[in-house]
Amino acid sequence: MPTHALLKRCKQPYQLLLTSAAMLLSAQVVALPSALQPEVGAQHAVVPQTTAGPQPAFVRSEKPVIYQVFTRLFGNTQTANISWGTKAQNGVGKFSDFTPAALDSIKSLGASHIWYTGIPHHALVGDYTQYGIDNDDPDVVKGRAGSPYAVKDYYNVNPDLADDPAKRLQEFEALIARTHEAGMQVIIDIVPNHVARHYKSLSAPKGVRDFGADDNTQVSYAKHNDFCYVVDTPFKVPLLSDEIKPLGGESHPQADGKFNEFPAKWTGNGARAAQPDANDWYETVKINYGITPDGRIDYPQLPSGYETKSVAEHYAFWQQVPHSEIPGAWHKFNQIAQYWLDKGVDGFRFDMAEMVPVAFWSYLNSHIKHTNPDALLLAEVYTPSRYRDYIHLGKMDYLYDKVGLYDSLKAIIQGKADTRAIERDRQSVADIAEHMLHFLENHDEQRIASPEFAGDPTKALPAMVVSTTLSQAPTLIYFGQEVGEDGSEDAGFGKPSRTSIFDYIGVPAHQRFMNMGEFDGGQSSKEELSLRAYYAKLLNLSHSLSALSGEYGDLHKANLAQEKGYDTDLFAFSRFNETQKLIIVSNFSSTETKSLTLALPETLVNQWQLNPGAYPLKEMLSDKKPTTPLTLSAKGAQVTLTLAPLESKVLVVGEK
Repeated sequence: MPTHALLKRCKQPYQLLLTSAAMLLSAQVVALPSALQPEVGAQHAVVPQTTAGPQPAFVRSEKPVIYQVFTRLFGNTQTANISWGTKAQNGVGKFSDFTPAALDSIKSLGASHIWYTGIPHHALVGDYTQYGIDNDDPDVVKGRAGSPYAVKDYYNVNPDLADDPAKRLQEFEALIARTHEAGMQVIIDIVPNHVARHYKSLSAPKGVRDFGADDNTQVSYAKHNDFCYVVDTPFKVPLLSDEIKPLGGESHPQADGKFNEFPAKWTGNGARAAQPDANDWYETVKINYGITPDGRIDYPQLPSGYETKSVAEHYAFWQQVPHSEIPGAWHKFNQIAQYWLDKGVDGFRFDMAEMVPVAFWSYLNSHIKHTNPDALLLAEVYTPSRYRDYIHLGKMDYLYDKVGLYDSLKAIIQGKADTRAIERDRQSVADIAEHMLHFLENHDEQRIASPEFAGDPTKALPAMVVSTTLSQAPTLIYFGQEVGEDGSEDAGFGKPSRTSIFDYIGVPAHQRFMNMGEFDGGQSSKEELSLRAYYAKLLNLSHSLSALSGEYGDLHKANLAQEKGYDTDLFAFSRFNETQKLIIVSNFSSTETKSLTLALPETLVNQWQLNPGAYPLKEMLSDKKPTTPLTLSAKGAQVTLTLAPLESKVLVVGEK
């Protein structure tokens, strides 16, 4: 979500986002069945973690690997990288850059899905009036290329991405087809919490009305209004620092500190002032979901017990609710989702999902699953106490494991925590582990190779192994991560450490691998190619080793208690099923070689039904052969290992 990334880039505490959201949505975060519902403003109840808990929303045969591309940047070959540079100066990628060779290179990493970020037509500073598109005012656009999360037309795509903007939708449809032909599925963003300040669809199907087109602007709130208003008060552009002034301060006929909006609408993060603050999401307006300004719920709620019901039962419930009882914006977003499903899109990533009611997600996701039961639904959620609501009541397939595993792995890489944090995080989501998306980079987070994160992409390899193999959860990687992109460009609105999502910019390490469209690594360094090969091997293992869809066995706690070379720089665990048994060990130290004797707990040996003897071990991440087998005797089961700095081992028990 670019808006919270902006807060981080402006050196605002990350908690500011969640705190302001919680204050704004004290009513929205209590959309529970009545039996579980706390008082408005109270802490949200948590569904108990039991093994006989709610029914899963879905079943997948293998772990998805999601490759996120920032579509505007992926195919760009220009390397000028001028701060606040124009499209002509810095270049822009196109749909057509995703050639069969490009798609094959992504597929070779083990990807099952491509998340094309920045597809819906969003506000940007560029003249497309010859195609009937209104110019956007730079005063309410972040960057020059614009935030992909300020959508101005949900029924068309960003014209920057098309070779022929008049045929931009057809070009994206062709990309969907090419992606399917390459054996992968397509995910795009939907942003239900907010839209661009100037929303106007040129391509909406007959009968579909624009957001706000039928609003009563004489009142602050009405159930079927799409927005909330500051009645009788004009919008005022926020006061911006020189660092983030429109176009970096460049002269532009519309960059005059004014934007015509009367009456003013509530801003995307819920700010109610007619003049939002510079740290507010001022380029967007918040969607009304049926929460009154004083926090009362004005929408249908799910009956008690629906956390255990199937997605089909959720769909059946919403068919019984009168159309007039459901806020108008809910219907509009269902129309949007159905439109893209009809185009062949296979799933959605939902931006800032926790800023809209859980009941809405039950409504939307059950409709999506009714159309396509296999659609992949991924939500950006940052409040662990609410994870189970979004999965069991909201019918999400996956949630970000950001405030948990990602934060802990980053802290371990930076030397601010040790590996005991991994086991704590694993246990905290053990009952919903297969629903938690694991990642070390995305468009909001710092690049691993940036000095602000690790300064060296190889320092994250142990974390990547743990993240990828710890559970049945899917894995996401961000384009360029696999070749060590460091995000060092001062792009303009976007600042170093994150590849900018607001500006026209090049992505150097990725461009070297892209090699002017050959996608053969022809300009990559040996280190970049080696890193990419490691990612490819690991990610392909993630859905080819059957044990990774099986059970988890703890080796960490048991070995910490013994003085046999195992310490908190190491993390070890097992994954197993009836046909395959794995031992996985990672050394997070970047300076120390670790020699250890790893013991298997008796409970695990019994589960594996091992007889006394020696069991060969096959290494899956390298061509090395372990010097000793796993031995089982009256003294127990153990294996002697040596791990170089930052080395991980994925060992198959009983294979040579």
